[in-house]
Amino acid sequence: MRDLDEQSITNEVLGAVSRTADPRVQQVSKALIRYLHAFIREVEPTQAEWEFGIDFLTRVGQMCSDVRQEFILLSDTLGVSMLVDAINHRKPEGATETTVFGPFFVENRPALPLGANMAPGAPGTPLFVSGSVRDVKGMPIAGATIDAWHSDEEGFYDVQRGEELQMRGRFQADDDGRFWFWSVRPKYYPIPHDGPVGQMLQAQGRHPFRPEHVHFMIAAEGCETLVTHLFIDKDPYLDSDVVFGVKNSLVTDYAERSPGVAPDGSQIEVPYLVLDYDFVLSRKAKR
Repeated sequence: MRDLDEQSITNEVLGAVSRTADPRVQQVSKALIRYLHAFIREVEPTQAEWEFGIDFLTRVGQMCSDVRQEFILLSDTLGVSMLVDAINHRKPEGATETTVFGPFFVENRPALPLGANMAPGAPGTPLFVSGSVRDVKGMPIAGATIDAWHSDEEGFYDVQRGEELQMRGRFQADDDGRFWFWSVRPKYYPIPHDGPVGQMLQAQGRHPFRPEHVHFMIAAEGCETLVTHLFIDKDPYLDSDVVFGVKNSLVTDYAERSPGVAPDGSQIEVPYLVLDYDFVLSRKAKR
């Protein structure tokens, strides 16, 4: 392990990890070494550029907190999150497609009854969200758990504002797999771009925006958990989502409604929107 040069060092490093006992650790380590060394050979960074790269990753880590995950943003904006998602969610035909989880999910979201308003008192256009959960054979999935969360009318999530949790909730479908709740219309928004990921996007000549969407995570016993979004048609950022998460099957639209009796029987005094979508879960493979 002496007198290594740019041609011999890769094989030497690969040899150093070839004795790793865990086969998966060895596989991942060797692949990382091969591709990282190939990257360095291709771009031939100067010492200053390499130091800048180390500093960039250091600043990404330093930006992470309980309400901000800069490494998820980095993964998202480089398309890595969607690639990992695609590899891990090869769905059967007819199942609802997945997309990225995003950095704004929280564990302590409130459990709410069907029909509840998960944005009480929040400004914005009222939004009635409804739909069903079934399997690929069309059978309703009773009692499925539906998590929903989204931004406010200005494009901010509650955790970004440091306020109480709003515009998020966990619901349980009825015996027919149906669910419904109230909220307010979200808006397209920029991902947090005041840190190193934002600086990267600026250097790449890219905008930081995500199209308008509502997040869903739907789970049921015996089914693969679904993590997805619903995107709104004609949004200006549908074709340039900074995290590459848009899929045609997830693009839908609101139905505009006048004041009157809402789908859940309640009386509403102002114009409102309805977002209705039927989700299809894939069953877990039997072992």
